[in-house]
Amino acid sequence: MDVLKITPRGYCHGVVEAIRAAKQTAKARPGEKIRMLGYLVHNVHVTDELQQNGIQLIDRDNRLEGLDQIDGGTVIFTAHGVSPAVKQRAQERGLNMVDATCSDVVVTHDLVKDLVERGYDVVYIGRRGHPEPEGVVGEAPGRVHLVQDPQDVDDLKLTNDKIAVTCQTTLSIWDTAAMIKRVRERYPKAEAYNEICRATQDRQEAAVEAAKECDLVIVVGSERSSNSKRLVQVVQELAHKPAYLVDTVADIKPEWLDGKARVGVTSGASTPTQLTRQVIEYLEAL
Repeated sequence: MDVLKITPRGYCHGVVEAIRAAKQTAKARPGEKIRMLGYLVHNVHVTDELQQNGIQLIDRDNRLEGLDQIDGGTVIFTAHGVSPAVKQRAQERGLNMVDATCSDVVVTHDLVKDLVERGYDVVYIGRRGHPEPEGVVGEAPGRVHLVQDPQDVDDLKLTNDKIAVTCQTTLSIWDTAAMIKRVRERYPKAEAYNEICRATQDRQEAAVEAAKECDLVIVVGSERSSNSKRLVQVVQELAHKPAYLVDTVADIKPEWLDGKARVGVTSGASTPTQLTRQVIEYLEAL
């Protein structure tokens, strides 16, 4: 089997920094109760390793409720960011806080705060149920409006003359452009700020380009990972090639490979290198 190793792939800088911050916290505070408020990054293997390092996972959809389970010690905020309300609750509970929010997500938080302070309503393109939009919308509830699809845009009833549109950092480049266009069709004066991070853009563009030379593409990543799922999506929709998301090599189905000569392999921004390496080695051995 001919395997095309698509680059860039794997860990982005935000994931690297978040994992480093968590491990340094565990090392610096031996014996202290340390919890991460949700998956530090969206990969179960990374989460399992951190728990082996003594960092307990508090996995609740509602982060405020999750904080109520923490009875002292240190809480680590994940790479996806949290709302000001979460930080305030942690402070009220007397917890030590370690903020592992990705710097790109911090930029979006700062942008939204600035826009709202200057009188804007913000249309925020993101995925419901994902922690990143939860944190950003929480910067100004009632002034930041989450939209996931065109119907959500059509349902907006904004009367403010000052409207801006921005987005979650891990979305499809092409879907986001279409959504921004939709917003501006309804609100022609809306100011657009595309906040998809560079790592996400680079991985998507590389996957689509490489897929043109492949019979199919395998994306190594978690079902929880927005950027991993978007890699599958863009290959299917833009390169018109089959693409599959696998958590580990064990998820590969032999029938996917029937009659295929060349397979592309990439991975999400929170996928450990060894998992992708195992998939590549398995395919090369066929």
